[in-house]
Amino acid sequence: MMDQEPNEIVNSLKEQISELISLYKKSKEEKESLIHEKLELMEKIENLNRDKEELDHQYNTLKLAKTFAANSGDSQEAKVKINRIVREIDKCIALLNR
Repeated sequence: MMDQEPNEIVNSLKEQISELISLYKKSKEEKESLIHEKLELMEKIENLNRDKEELDHQYNTLKLAKTFAANSGDSQEAKVKINRIVREIDKCIALLNR
């Protein structure tokens, strides 16, 4: 009887260890899957941000064009806006040159 009890304990421990190893492998696979999904989502976010920036740029260009079209008779206002845009571009160039 003494021999049986230690064998049962050993067998029980082996089963528990096997179960733990199985759970570990499953968790590891799940983690790798989640990492892959995270990278895909980060790439999608990056693409959406680029799309948004491009759309913002197009919107601002369109808004500016509409302003010029609406005020085509008022050349002084157009000159002021163009000068403002040129100053902004000059500031950007100065920042880039730093």
